[in-house]
Amino acid sequence: MELRKENILIVDDDIDILELLQRHLQSMDYHTYKAVSVKEALFILKDTFIDLLITDIQMPEIDGLQLLKFANEHYPEIPKLVVTGYPSIEGTLEVIKSGATDYLTKPFTKSELKEAIDKALSQNITRKKSKSNTIRSTSNIYSDMVGESTAFRKVTNIIDRVKDNKATVIVTGESGTGKELVARAIHYSGKFSREPFIAVNCAAIPENLQEAELFGYMKGAFTGANENRNGFFQAAKGGTLFLDEIGTASLAVQTKLLRALQEKEITRVGSQKVEKVDIRIIAATNADLREEIKNNTFREDLYYRLTVVEINVPPLRERKSDISLLAEKFIRKYGIEFKDRLLRISPEALQILERYNWPGNIRELENVIQRAVIMSDGTIDVKDLPDVLKYQIDFPNNELRPLREMEKEYVQRVLNHTNGNKTKAAEILQIDRKTLREKLK
Repeated sequence: MELRKENILIVDDDIDILELLQRHLQSMDYHTYKAVSVKEALFILKDTFIDLLITDIQMPEIDGLQLLKFANEHYPEIPKLVVTGYPSIEGTLEVIKSGATDYLTKPFTKSELKEAIDKALSQNITRKKSKSNTIRSTSNIYSDMVGESTAFRKVTNIIDRVKDNKATVIVTGESGTGKELVARAIHYSGKFSREPFIAVNCAAIPENLQEAELFGYMKGAFTGANENRNGFFQAAKGGTLFLDEIGTASLAVQTKLLRALQEKEITRVGSQKVEKVDIRIIAATNADLREEIKNNTFREDLYYRLTVVEINVPPLRERKSDISLLAEKFIRKYGIEFKDRLLRISPEALQILERYNWPGNIRELENVIQRAVIMSDGTIDVKDLPDVLKYQIDFPNNELRPLREMEKEYVQRVLNHTNGNKTKAAEILQIDRKTLREKLK
């Protein structure tokens, strides 16, 4: 079995240094990620499992010390190696206090770099073993998925059971619940993570092009087919094909999907040749496919082929204990993107988020946090949240009433407003006093 290469993140605003470090590291058989700013580095740290962080200190806007302090608290298990051209005793002490495991001064040789990396990674053996043998935190193992609720754990439990095989999975749930994130978690947390993950929104492909886009086509198969072209099935070879909004697939495409699932083979448009396919299919829908079967718009046999394993993603209102974790994630993301700093949320604002029922689910929560970060002066407070989330007074929905009754009510309100002054009331109502007296009778 081939051993996994370590992932090393290099952060430096000097492009030449980045390229030099990357060449050295690749020659040592490491997998590298590059970032020219702290902001870019934070996005990589959030989305990628990193084994070692190498950073410069002197950088514009946000310096490497702040990156070290952030990584030391949010990713304490990652060893940090500092490279800098401005060494000093005070600077070294500050770097060590900020969480760095070693300090390398520019210029340095390739052998000095290798020695420092070996030393840093040797301190990481425990973390790598625990990554292989134990359950990791949800932020690492399930990528962007965040949660600790019972409903969330039910989903991740199924993910753990299907991630290392190619059983067909269907993911159901309301719009905005994160069905694609579930599909990505299945793919990237399992043993096929190095293979392609291809996401296709079936609803976004015109019906007359669905077959060609999915299965590929031969030159001359139709007007505009000027060359042979692979489809999404070929692009996902060995990996995962995610078919979102599967209920919108045409009946003709459904027939070919059924064959692909049953026989593990497809045929390009305009070809007679059968091609074997080795991929995992994950489908998703927010529609009731059983109802579509009754309406003859979805094949019943395809439905049962797709539902080998079904994962129902719960709406946010059924996992409200996860709202604070999700809010923290989005605040960190958009705080760095829009304000170049980390923000916090007041207890009162968080209470409002946890009280709301979120008909748009996680997508709606993310949009609300994005807006709140933009509106905030540093701490997200109640004033930064949209009015729809705040307390509403529900007025009785009275039936239609006679005009005379409505008129009487309005005249009384105007008189109350003028403290009984009939002259002023008549002016507001734009009638004379005599007419007002008649109405009062």
